[in-house]
Amino acid sequence: MSACRQSGKTKITIIGAGNVGGLAALRIAQEDLGDVLLIDVVPGMAKGKAFDLEDCRQILGMDYGIKGTDDISQVRGSGIVVITAGLARKPGMTREDLLAKNAAILKGICDRIRTLANDAVV
Repeated sequence: MSACRQSGKTKITIIGAGNVGGLAALRIAQEDLGDVLLIDVVPGMAKGKAFDLEDCRQILGMDYGIKGTDDISQVRGSGIVVITAGLARKPGMTREDLLAKNAAILKGICDRIRTLANDAVV
């Protein structure tokens, strides 16, 4: 059983540990809305971001917990899932190219959520 499920709080998973996902994780944790899990496909990114955000606790004088992983199966048991994942536009990419890539990313994420956490609010 994960640490998030043991506390009795709602497990809130944020998929995408970039700037938006990291800030969302921090704000959710600061407001004590639930136990926060960051997930990102880039190995080590979510875990590193979670470590950084955990380090902020002392500066902010708060007690919260944020975990990070690159394992999408950890979404299991989430009550809420926030998706901030997506590809940034690259030089030479049209807006339509970007839309198609991000639509494919979201479809894959949503398929996994449906399989692993179908009761979650997304």
